[in-house]
Amino acid sequence: MRLAALNSAAEAAGLVPGMPLADARALCPYLALAPAQPLEDARRLAELADWGVRYSPYVALDGADGLLLDVTGAALLFGGEEALLADLVRRVERLGFAARAALADTPGAAFALARYGAARALIAPAGESEAALRPLPVLSLRLAPESVADLERLGLSSVGALLDRPRAALAARFGEDILRRLDEAVGRRGAPLNPRLPVPLQAARLAFAEPISTPQSIAAATRRLFDELCTGLKRDGLGARRLALALYRVDGRRASTTIATSRALDDADHLFKLFADKLEALDPGFGVETMTLSALAVEPIKPAQLGLRLDATASPSEDEAALARLLDRLENRLGEGRVRALAVQDSHIPERAQRLVPPSAGRPGAAPPSPEARRPLALLFPPEPIEAVAETPDAPPVLFRRGRAVYRVLGAEGPERIAPEWWRGGPEAVFRDYYLVEDVHGRRFWLYRDGPYRADRPARWFLHGVFG
Repeated sequence: MRLAALNSAAEAAGLVPGMPLADARALCPYLALAPAQPLEDARRLAELADWGVRYSPYVALDGADGLLLDVTGAALLFGGEEALLADLVRRVERLGFAARAALADTPGAAFALARYGAARALIAPAGESEAALRPLPVLSLRLAPESVADLERLGLSSVGALLDRPRAALAARFGEDILRRLDEAVGRRGAPLNPRLPVPLQAARLAFAEPISTPQSIAAATRRLFDELCTGLKRDGLGARRLALALYRVDGRRASTTIATSRALDDADHLFKLFADKLEALDPGFGVETMTLSALAVEPIKPAQLGLRLDATASPSEDEAALARLLDRLENRLGEGRVRALAVQDSHIPERAQRLVPPSAGRPGAAPPSPEARRPLALLFPPEPIEAVAETPDAPPVLFRRGRAVYRVLGAEGPERIAPEWWRGGPEAVFRDYYLVEDVHGRRFWLYRDGPYRADRPARWFLHGVFG
């Protein structure tokens, strides 16, 4: 067993992470122990990362005990870089964590200063990251342990010593990785930052001088966020398709909810109504310090052509907008996945011509059947095999049997030949001849014969639908 983490008293006693437990007890006989919980630590770090979005949407996990935030342009919201860093450290410590933080031009420099700097909170002025890094140990460059050991054995124990050495000699002796880490730290090479949460394309933020918790104050703040966000969307000619509302609580937790819309919208009134029913489910805890509203998916809004109508009836575009608002309310009230719309597909085969999709997915696909093509409102899926008798192999049936019931055909229309998609080849890819038949009692059915008549195979008939 080895030590995984230490508090300040254990460090003062000379203990280090990774030390065998027997050696640690020899140095400190009265050592207080607790079992390591790496999974729980990872979960709490992820929660802290989600909470950190209150400072910037670009928050990434950095190892097992760190976070990286891209706060470019965010310092003005907190009164400057010093105020932002101080606020961040103070709030993290208030949540029960021991925190060290640094602000620098590059992620590599911020990592090094936060973990190996002289103070708990450091700021490297713009353009001076290299000077701030020089006194730090080479371990701060995130090099492999064997590389660090080799460098220290040769007397290259600081970042400054590496910066003063010829690059070619370093690469020849230690490989390209050491130059890459150096360049990332001083800004000669970019280092990607992978945010934990999707970065919103547009967002609105609201911070409170005192935490709020009442439903009325949260609803009022949400309305202000929608007004601000929709103003930006209209300015850019965009509409939101998916929105997320997040509440950042004083206990470090984050409560959030999302909505999706059937089309791109910039209407603050309608979007706020969609969120109104979800606000009651958000737990404010002991108070909410910050709220954000993020547009996770946006699309350009094309101006709608409104017709000139002299009567009071709605125009087609207004009817479509009213239907979209109704679908939005139903889907967000009943739950995602509970409401479905029919979307047409590129297929003439009836059971493959449409599919069920969420209203927010739109209606892409091929054109629906022409109005002349009469179809039952409901189809049998899969089509039901029946026995049919025809006067000639290619003629409509004069009688068919469905289970034990026998139906005598009085009249028939057809055939309507429907072929499968050309890419569905093979011996089973045959056309269908559909007939609309009416029996002697006035009942109408939609039947089809599968494939052409063949002497070596009897005709196969199927019932595909019943007209009401």
